[in-house]
Amino acid sequence: MFSKKRVSIVFSMLLVFAMLFSFAGHAAAGARLDRVLETKVLRVGTPGDYRPFSMLDKETGKYEGHDIELVHLLASELGVEVEFVQTTWPKLMEDYLADKFDIAVGGITRSLARMLKGDFLPPYAPNGKVAIIRKADKEKFTSLEAMDVPDTTVIVNPGGTNQRYVEANFKNAKVVVHQHNAEIPGMIAEGKGDVMITEVYEAVVYSRKDDRLYGAFTDKPLTKISFMGFFIRQDDPDFLKIMHYLWNDAKLRGDLDALFTKWLK
Repeated sequence: MFSKKRVSIVFSMLLVFAMLFSFAGHAAAGARLDRVLETKVLRVGTPGDYRPFSMLDKETGKYEGHDIELVHLLASELGVEVEFVQTTWPKLMEDYLADKFDIAVGGITRSLARMLKGDFLPPYAPNGKVAIIRKADKEKFTSLEAMDVPDTTVIVNPGGTNQRYVEANFKNAKVVVHQHNAEIPGMIAEGKGDVMITEVYEAVVYSRKDDRLYGAFTDKPLTKISFMGFFIRQDDPDFLKIMHYLWNDAKLRGDLDALFTKWLK
């Protein structure tokens, strides 16, 4: 039998250990936010190949687009600079898990698979899978079934939801994987392929930019509506809380609406 004194000592020791573990956990929780504030740098990963969200100008080495302006705005409110980290769609999750950046932007679809490994800031662009085709083929490619025939060549960028959609739904068409997403619309226009599966906004941008192209299914996407989001690290509750706060402030000020109008309408 334990004496009351011994029980009291054991309880006190357990309480001290619990407090120490709690303190250690709290200290670790704020590590990412502390680093961002101390270095004055927010590391932002982006493939930089998806209009109108994020595009890398190879001549200047600078990024532009809706997500680029928005992440600069959030960083400015936090009092830090943005340091862009080049990634690719196939390596996006790998680079995320390797802690190469604090947040990823650039037309990233919110998905359960990504949510299981990270978190997202609030959704900002409703979207769905559509097709970029040549305008001359708009009466020909009026459905998924019409596109999925042996004579059709589908070109898709690897590593993202576009490739997963193509692999799941195109069983008869020839599928070609091309590494550079931004080059595919031009390939379709030039007849090097017939179909590019993408999302509504990219199809609208490229069809406006090139008279040879047509955004098919933009009024009624091939999939249920999904949403874009900023893919953010979840290992620091303080960092996550602050970024949500900055996002909500930008929304209340009307900054989000202004950027949406500028880039996505």
